[in-house]
Amino acid sequence: MLAATPLASTIHAEESTDIPKYKIVTPHKPAGAPGMPGPYPGKVISVKSAKCLSEDGLKIDGEVVREMMERGMRTLTGDAKTVDSWRRFFTAEDVVGIKVNAGGRPWVVSSREIVAETIRNLTEVGVKPQQIYIYERFKNQLDQVKYAPSVPEGVNIFAAERGNGPNDNQSYDPGVYVEADFFGEDDTRSNLMRLVTQKLTKIINIPNMKDHGATGATGCLKNIAYGSFSNVARTHHRGVSHTLSFVGTLASVEPLRSKTVLQIMDGLRGVWHGGPFATTLKYVFFPRTIMFGTDPVAIDRLLLDIIDDERKRRGVISIWNRDPKTLSFNNGGPPNKDPNVNFIIREPKHVEYAGNLGLGVHDRKAIEVKEIEM
Repeated sequence: MLAATPLASTIHAEESTDIPKYKIVTPHKPAGAPGMPGPYPGKVISVKSAKCLSEDGLKIDGEVVREMMERGMRTLTGDAKTVDSWRRFFTAEDVVGIKVNAGGRPWVVSSREIVAETIRNLTEVGVKPQQIYIYERFKNQLDQVKYAPSVPEGVNIFAAERGNGPNDNQSYDPGVYVEADFFGEDDTRSNLMRLVTQKLTKIINIPNMKDHGATGATGCLKNIAYGSFSNVARTHHRGVSHTLSFVGTLASVEPLRSKTVLQIMDGLRGVWHGGPFATTLKYVFFPRTIMFGTDPVAIDRLLLDIIDDERKRRGVISIWNRDPKTLSFNNGGPPNKDPNVNFIIREPKHVEYAGNLGLGVHDRKAIEVKEIEM
């Protein structure tokens, strides 16, 4: 039977008046222990190595990445053997999706090295290559990253749409959607991929550390939410964004919430302005870090500080700036070319909103961070 569920958050009374009414339709019931926030709420492992990149940041050292991944996973679960850490999440019978981010091509994407190491560990626990799906929304972006040469033969590489164009919906499930009217648009539904609803049993989320013109920063929550549903760009219009509530709302939909069991944030490189894109190195920085956890809210709460601190270091406006005078259509400035110009009032509080929906821990004081320097 279909379940239609309105969602609300207790973020702040003064903001809730602007939150649209959401109707969630899904026949899927939550797992007994949903993947988000998972078995380690509020726990983040941050592994940093100066050697993971070349001095100029342009080349990735796969062997160092492997060691970072092993240290991070063992520290997250407390196991002595890396394979036992992965066995806590996956069995040989699982069909596993790896939600990559290809939007920041060529410089800030889910790196081939981290994806390849993820797949190597899945095969160690018995998952066959044919049971693994690297997935993203747009084929034109995914093709440019070229994952195939880095992964075993048989691994599936799947995109739901050809590109960010109108109404390419055949890969989305008509029975699982979120309905909301943001700006009087004709199509008010966002549907979840059939791959997620009908094929996958588990999902690994591999986002990047990126600034974002609408959400302030884009990490675990936005990658899994906007990267798994159709028709999401409609949330932005003339300086206003409904990402405050829509990101968390999408991430909470079943079966996406229950199936997304592991978060691995690729912070080898990052974007401090102009995100989610990184067509040049102009706004790229080099955290040389990978974060591990099951709680997307906790990781994204740390990400907000990482992005904002980098912007402060460079002397530009904060992701928390809500001054309408910064908007490009108000001041004539070019969006993304000037770090002191916004094209939308950013909504970094989308992370707090998602926390209030039960997706994880937002309170910084309640987040346990274990930092490892290699």
